[in-house]
Order: sequence, then structure tokens, then C-alpha cells
Amino acid sequence: MAFIEFRDVLKVYHMGDVEVQAVNGMDFDIEEGELCVIVGPSGAGKTTVLNMLGGMDQVTAGSIRLGDRLVSSMDERELTFYRRYDIGFVFQFYNLVANLTARENVELASQICPNPLPAEKVMAQVGLEHRMDNFPAQLSGGEQQRVAIARALAKNPQLMLCDEPTGALDYQTGKQILKLLQDTCHETGRTVAIVTHNLAFTQIADRVIHVHEGRAREIELNPHPADALTVEW
Repeated sequence: MAFIEFRDVLKVYHMGDVEVQAVNGMDFDIEEGELCVIVGPSGAGKTTVLNMLGGMDQVTAGSIRLGDRLVSSMDERELTFYRRYDIGFVFQFYNLVANLTARENVELASQICPNPLPAEKVMAQVGLEHRMDNFPAQLSGGEQQRVAIARALAKNPQLMLCDEPTGALDYQTGKQILKLLQDTCHETGRTVAIVTHNLAFTQIADRVIHVHEGRAREIELNPHPADALTVEW
């Protein structure tokens, strides 16, 4: 059994009398400790996949499993605890609290989890041990994204989900963030899934899931992922 399993997953949104089928028969596996890139054009269903896997949205039909837990059968209370304890989220925009220091932003996540990692430790992992007492406005975009990654790591999650994590960053800073996510995966054994429209990111992945029209059209395994710092786009 794979660490993550999607089986014939369907997601339908109702907008008045209109039915929108965002995901239609999604099937894929992700193994524990892999860096997986879920790639596809806008409207392909990839963010809906991330939202369902992260417990932010429920399936219409089919099943989603993470480890020994059937995510697709959880009620709202169970999903709240699942999001809180098991998933680390990293988004395109950093969602930092402006009047808290970098350290305090990271400690926010630590305070809600049973087995958090020390804020100082994860800040050092992301290379910001010298910026812990700075406020978000005093940090560059790349530094703010590193704080967001440290906050996700501090939860000590089973899975990190990243939705276009370089989308608000310049090219060089984006490569550094990709490198950080790649190193986090391979050095800690943590499973990382990145959702993106950028095909260049597939070079760094252990597994690539190509999403099109709500389905996993192609799944590739990469035995020799490229170093993120060498990727061009």
C-alpha cells in the first residue's frame, strides 16, 4: 500500500444550477519520502487535488488515503485535527502575521501540535537563524517564504503540501526555495507535494503527476532528479 492513494476521486462543485466537475476519476499513488510534483495547466484540477489531500475540501466520490487514514471518510472534526496535526501547508503568498516576528510566526504552528519541532531548529534549517527577531516587513519575499516553510516544518507534519510556492518570487529566489524543499524532502524523509503549472519543476521530482481535465493523464518516476539550483525556466 502506498503512503498516499487516490482512487477514482470525483469532485463536483455546484454554482447555482451549474455543475462544475473539477476532478473526474483521479487515480495515483505517492510513496513516503518522495518529492512529488503535480503539474498541469490552469483549470486542470491540480489545486483541487491539493485541497482534498490537505483536508480543506471533501470528495464527491472515490477515496483518498494517507498512511492508514481514510481522509475521504473523515467528518469535519476529524478533518480539523488532520489539517492541524498531519499537514504542513506552503502557499504562493506567505500568510505571515505582520505584527509577529519570524520566530513568533513559526511558534504559532508549534503551539497547536502535540510533537512540534523547536522554532530555533527549523529557522536554522531554512537559513534564517539570524533573522528570527525580524518582522515580516523587514524580510525579503524569499525570506518570508522561508519563514512560511519553517512554520510548516515546525508542525512536524506527515506531509507538506506546496501550492505554487515560488509564484510570488523572482527567478533566483524561486530556485533557492525549490532547493530548500528538495533538501527538506531528501534529508528528513518527509513527503513533499508541489502543485505547479511550471513544467521545469518536474526535473527535481522523484514522481511527476501530469494532471489534465481532472485526471492524472501520465505518471513518471524519475530515478535521478536534478538539483533544483540547476533548473532553468
